[in-house]
Amino acid sequence: MLYICAMASNTDRLDAAFEDSPTLRVGFLLAPDFTLAAFSNFLDVLRLTADVGDRSRPIRCQWEVLAEKPVPIRSSSGLEIHPTMRFSEHAEFDYIAVVGGLITSLSNFPESSAAFLQEAAARRIPLIGLCTGGFLLNEIGLMRGYQCCVSWFHRDDYLYAFDGLEPVSDQIFVIDRDRLTCSGGTSTAHLAAHLVALHLGRNTAQEALNILMIDAPRLGESAQPIDGSQIVCQDELVRRAVLFMLQRMQDPPTTEGISKVLKVSPRQLHRRFKRDIGLTPAQANRRLRITRAKELLKDRGLSVDTVASETGFCDTSHLVKRFQEAEGCSPTQWRNREDAQAKRSLVRARPTTRSQ
Repeated sequence: MLYICAMASNTDRLDAAFEDSPTLRVGFLLAPDFTLAAFSNFLDVLRLTADVGDRSRPIRCQWEVLAEKPVPIRSSSGLEIHPTMRFSEHAEFDYIAVVGGLITSLSNFPESSAAFLQEAAARRIPLIGLCTGGFLLNEIGLMRGYQCCVSWFHRDDYLYAFDGLEPVSDQIFVIDRDRLTCSGGTSTAHLAAHLVALHLGRNTAQEALNILMIDAPRLGESAQPIDGSQIVCQDELVRRAVLFMLQRMQDPPTTEGISKVLKVSPRQLHRRFKRDIGLTPAQANRRLRITRAKELLKDRGLSVDTVASETGFCDTSHLVKRFQEAEGCSPTQWRNREDAQAKRSLVRARPTTRSQ
């Protein structure tokens, strides 16, 4: 009982201290079929920052889920979130964040939500795009002249949707003046922590991440994660270079081209690759393309010619030569071997029937 009273007394003193503290206020717009993780990761950093004693009261940070009408909004996982405030209530926010989700559902973004965002932009309220929220901000004309961060997984979707406009797809988030865009997933927690550090202090942001079992805040220019089964990188520069390669399989970039984009010399890039993964940039690029070729060869509907084209080899003979060097067999032989192994596995998996 004494312990509980002491906790209450300490919390009361902290509450009094909070009264003069700055407040971080964020309004959320959820797109149809929004990504729940992108929303919850960002929100939980605010929640853990807002109060002490695990009571989750919105004291230092405040948030609302905004909509024109109080109608539940369905996430891509099927769970629904109820709006907590209508557009007509005209609350003041430091940021407005739009949470995107399934690419196929972006066209269903309500016109009233688009108008609300345009009004917020006219009032110079910074806008945040979480996950595919950057797509939505661009679609309604609010990203002209701004860099937009998207997941490497959605880079081709972005290029197609916006006529070849190149996004930033090798970083976890990008802050370009009053537009903040983020690749999604746990990177939204890092963007939220960045804003908390900016408004309420670095220690406060670190504490929230610690509770979420996230070791340390990451800078926006940190590289997005890649498939470790292909190449395992520890060096951030190498990881960004590998992401650049993965996104340009059909037209493989040169070491000089990658160096120019990453603003380092070819010699420095070569040295960092050798030190981190024991390969040159050219060797790593070739390994990634051979790995992708093996994935495509599992599809019997694709010809070897098509596989060669999809993985940036000049022609079939070029693919055959490089494949032979890497795997000790031709693409066709590898495909036949994989088919045979799959059939054997299927036979072993079939249940046996016993005669009575």
